[in-house]
Amino acid sequence: MAQGAKLRQNINIKTKLSATLKSWLPILQSSVIEIEETINEYAKENPYISLQSSIVQDFSSRLKKPYPNSPVKNSISDKIESLSIAEKSLYETLYEQILPPLFPTEISTKIALNIIENINEEGYFEADEEEEAKNLSVETQQYQKIRQRFAYLDPKGVGAKNITESFLFQLEDCSDINDEIYLLCTKIINDLCNHKNYSNFKGYQEAMKIIRTFKNPPAIAFSQKDVFIIPDILVIENDGEIQVRLNDDFYPSIVIEDMKVKDSTQYLKNKLKEARDLIDALDMRKQTIQKIGLMIVEYQYDFFKGGEMKPMRLKDIADEFGHSPSTISRAISNKYLECSKGILPIKSFFTTAVDGDTSNASIKDFITDLIRNENQKKPLSDLKILQSIEEKFELKMVRRTITKYRKQLNIGSSSERKKLYAMSV
Repeated sequence: MAQGAKLRQNINIKTKLSATLKSWLPILQSSVIEIEETINEYAKENPYISLQSSIVQDFSSRLKKPYPNSPVKNSISDKIESLSIAEKSLYETLYEQILPPLFPTEISTKIALNIIENINEEGYFEADEEEEAKNLSVETQQYQKIRQRFAYLDPKGVGAKNITESFLFQLEDCSDINDEIYLLCTKIINDLCNHKNYSNFKGYQEAMKIIRTFKNPPAIAFSQKDVFIIPDILVIENDGEIQVRLNDDFYPSIVIEDMKVKDSTQYLKNKLKEARDLIDALDMRKQTIQKIGLMIVEYQYDFFKGGEMKPMRLKDIADEFGHSPSTISRAISNKYLECSKGILPIKSFFTTAVDGDTSNASIKDFITDLIRNENQKKPLSDLKILQSIEEKFELKMVRRTITKYRKQLNIGSSSERKKLYAMSV
């Protein structure tokens, strides 16, 4: 019997999120590192709950090898110190800034949080505004208006769609320049690959000096940090068989204390119910993440055996749970899967088809590698990239598709990259 079929038979977890988990959705959405803090928020005012931390235990024995046959290249124990002094992540930094006066209403906050969910690790917005606005039942223009306010958040340039918009966002923070220089900077940014055409303009050198200070990508300061990641799902191959395990070693233990009260008040009865619901919610989180892992391995079995990633829609997972793709998207946000290929964002497994079993993720990864290793004096044109892709994947594509993927990856054209390389931007 095929391995995929075996995995399908093993998926016996309930296919719908229970009412309990719906009520405690933050527990599902939290990362492994955040889960203890999230639960503690619920537990600190409940006299029945005793929380036993897993993070503060003796790491020297528990964390050197978190599970048998660990594919981890670097020991987790070497990074425990960084956990205690860890700086805020990009997303934590952004969440803390979703406040009045920039986001004064409930709907503006809702849109802003959705925007953050669609910002990649480089700080660029990578979703379709019209589609996201539709999911939130708001006008596209309103969604776009809120996203423009990200120009005033840190890191500067975050939330932009591409390098041009990111530079324009960062320009907004330059309050100490006069209107003439500001307008010249705007012109140059919108025509960056031809910036030398403006060399005769008064203030050109000053404008270029300002532009060269801009960050690209905008969240580069965060990506350069040695980020400590604990994967939620462990995919291990033993004797040719793929196993999916939940990495729950770092989950706190919830203990319900015996209050020994003869006549409980309604308040205590409610608190006891909350304590039991909290345990149910944590168990449901484990079941949900476990099932997502099983489904990913079933859909992407060839990938875990050394092949290419296949097309897989978020809707495929959402249908299994009976929820909208946006709900599942939030559930898997900032969660990771570890396998022999490394630690990967769970979201990276959801791709669409280009041709047959070739996914757009595979194409995009190939484009990224090509450009990362290109000759900076002779950057690859979209046509050259197209030819390499057709040769590598043995399929036919059109150049405009390559251009679209390149833009989605926030990569400039060959002429733009050549100018950026020369400018060291």
